[in-house]
Amino acid sequence: MTISTNCIGWRVPSDSFNNWREQDVGMVTTRMTGKSRRYFKKIQRSNTRYELQELSSSIQADLDKRNITYDAALNLGNLIQNRADQLPGDAIVYSISDRDAYRRTLELYLRDSLLTKTEQLLLWEERRRLGISDEDHERLLVQLVAQWKRQGKKVTIDQFRKPGGESHA
Repeated sequence: MTISTNCIGWRVPSDSFNNWREQDVGMVTTRMTGKSRRYFKKIQRSNTRYELQELSSSIQADLDKRNITYDAALNLGNLIQNRADQLPGDAIVYSISDRDAYRRTLELYLRDSLLTKTEQLLLWEERRRLGISDEDHERLLVQLVAQWKRQGKKVTIDQFRKPGGESHA
């Protein structure tokens, strides 16, 4: 550790940790624990949605045992969702993630088999808050509607009308 002078002339200890902290001043970054890094590597190596679902279950079990923090589980869950998008198939991977929180909200609104305009506006706000893209929303909505139709349920989605009478989904 060395001693340096800051901008107001105070002598402060300087080391690599303090230099790292000053470089990342506008961003929130978290360091991965060894357990999180091992999960991260397994996520990257996963070739099926089933393997990702197994990892998600293991992460949930570690969270329940308090072997991993909620923030770490959320970050890993978001990584799992991103990896699932890269794999073929339309099965939903359930994990602790922003997208899973959004999926639960979407399922709640679809429970009555009708997605109203008001609910769509509320979902848009939720997507904005969680950082869910329109493409992710569309993919998830198609997956959920297909799942409901396989169960024999009918889903109605209200459409917005453009001025002049044309419908706009």
